Amino acid sequence: MNLLDINGLSYGDIFNIFRLTDELKTGMHKNFLIGKTFILFFPESSLRTRISFERGIKDLGGECIIFPPEALDKKEQLKDVIKYIENWAHGVIVRHADFLKITELARHSNIPVINAMTAVNHPCEIISDLYAIHKRREQFQNLTYTFVGPGGNICRSWLTAAEVMDLKFNHVFLKGHEMRCDSKNYKFYTDLNEVIRFSDVVLTDSLPDQLRNEQYIAKYQITLERMKLAPNGAMLNPCPPFFREEEVSEEAISSEYFVGYTFKEDLLFVQQAVIMQCLLT
Repeated sequence: MNLLDINGLSYGDIFNIFRLTDELKTGMHKNFLIGKTFILFFPESSLRTRISFERGIKDLGGECIIFPPEALDKKEQLKDVIKYIENWAHGVIVRHADFLKITELARHSNIPVINAMTAVNHPCEIISDLYAIHKRREQFQNLTYTFVGPGGNICRSWLTAAEVMDLKFNHVFLKGHEMRCDSKNYKFYTDLNEVIRFSDVVLTDSLPDQLRNEQYIAKYQITLERMKLAPNGAMLNPCPPFFREEEVSEEAISSEYFVGYTFKEDLLFVQQAVIMQCLLT
């Protein structure tokens, strides 16, 4: 099985990844990848995603061979690239801006291809966040999730997760920038102060250059004052890398609303569970 986007998973698939993650945290499956080799395509700038995949594979006894993503930009057709890789590897994990390159690899592959992030989506990151939220709030499917900012890869992946898991998903951004979808799970707003009053999980992504201005930040920055408007127990989950005093204020990050760095500690186990799911299915 490949993991290209969350919409390629079922409700049951995601809960099975959660189950495998719980088992991996107890030390189960510790030798699952002995004798298996994975080809990873990662840029040098990748930190959390690369560390969690690379160490996750090695902790289960597997091996990694790492290439820069530019290795997939050569003239050679990707169907030929993957057919050679199949001779020596048991799976491929790719972080590349071009989603079509990953889907093309997967279309011709007989080994799992896992999307570790593209400009279109970031499925493993959002599955990991959902896992962390469901460990903190058992009724996580009854929460209201609000993403503040442009509809980039993180927003799209949260919307897809909302559709698969039937979550209430709000999107707050400038007028005229609604996501193009007819999903019953999606609602668009322009007034952050209105929406945050019924938002249990507040989500952000780093801002593109054109939005790093005083006018946008004054209207949409997640501040401590705004988080105080949210329901009791609300969580602030900015997607890293986040930047203080841009999409989030210093005070908000220092507050009890910020879920903290330990929120990501299970990312490694979720990445392992994703690999297991792909190999077993």
